[in-house]
Amino acid sequence: MTATATKPTVTPAARTRSAGPDRSAGRRRSSTIIVTALLVVVALYFLIPVYWVFVASTKSTSDLFSTNGFWFAPTFSLWENLGRVVSYDHGIFGRWFLNSAIYAGVGALLATYFAAAGGYALAKYEFKGRNLVFGTILGGVLVPGTATALPLFLLFSQMGLANTYWSVLLPSLVSPFGLFLCRIYAQATVDTSLIEAARIDGAGELRIFHTIGLKVLTPALVTVFLFQLVGIWNNYFLPLVMLSDSELYPITLGLNNWLSQVDRLPEFYELTTGGVLLSIIPLSIAMIVLQRFWRGGLTEGAVK
Repeated sequence: MTATATKPTVTPAARTRSAGPDRSAGRRRSSTIIVTALLVVVALYFLIPVYWVFVASTKSTSDLFSTNGFWFAPTFSLWENLGRVVSYDHGIFGRWFLNSAIYAGVGALLATYFAAAGGYALAKYEFKGRNLVFGTILGGVLVPGTATALPLFLLFSQMGLANTYWSVLLPSLVSPFGLFLCRIYAQATVDTSLIEAARIDGAGELRIFHTIGLKVLTPALVTVFLFQLVGIWNNYFLPLVMLSDSELYPITLGLNNWLSQVDRLPEFYELTTGGVLLSIIPLSIAMIVLQRFWRGGLTEGAVK
């Protein structure tokens, strides 16, 4: 006599539990459609100008004004236009590109570090006048950069720093918004027990900040870095006030200099559109590369 094995019956509820949590609760099809439509509209709002710049950079000056702005001309002139951009005036665009990389890269990196250090200190250390310091810094968020450009120019002129790299770089090292964000994020994510455990193990305060604080603050740091990078890269008014030597110009000021000459020399349209296309490539790469740190940093320093 042989025993017959019975196959266990799997109920629909059990299959649902084994497949993972049900994330559809509370969602309606209409809400999903509305949210998706809004996201599509926002995406188009940001992508259409980029698409126009790419299309415009493939055209000659005559095609730029005689063809549809959102479609390509019969003659594809992208590589010729980019070649003129990088070779014009002995490669001055390359110098502008390098200047922008220095201003934005170094400025954003140091500004992010200073904002993280200040925000961490204001969040995790108790000292007299802490709230007053934070309120004063928070007031800096309300002051536009254009309001401080002229006083900074007068100050840097007296110090002999006007028309130098320092006149654009030094103001970029301060980020009141970044410090505010880091302070709020540190209060919510940096657990005091982690800091106390590190102190018991003999770690110093700087080591705790660099090994625990910076890791936990990764999503906030990426946000501050990208905001500073984009803000400094696209900054126009401060370099306009501070710089008079074209060798020190960032891309924004250089491209505006080319654009101001289109009435006299229409071929500068080709140089300007090609230069704008090249100028957005670093920001796009930075966004694509750094976005993974937003998710990866959310679990850093988690306490069981």
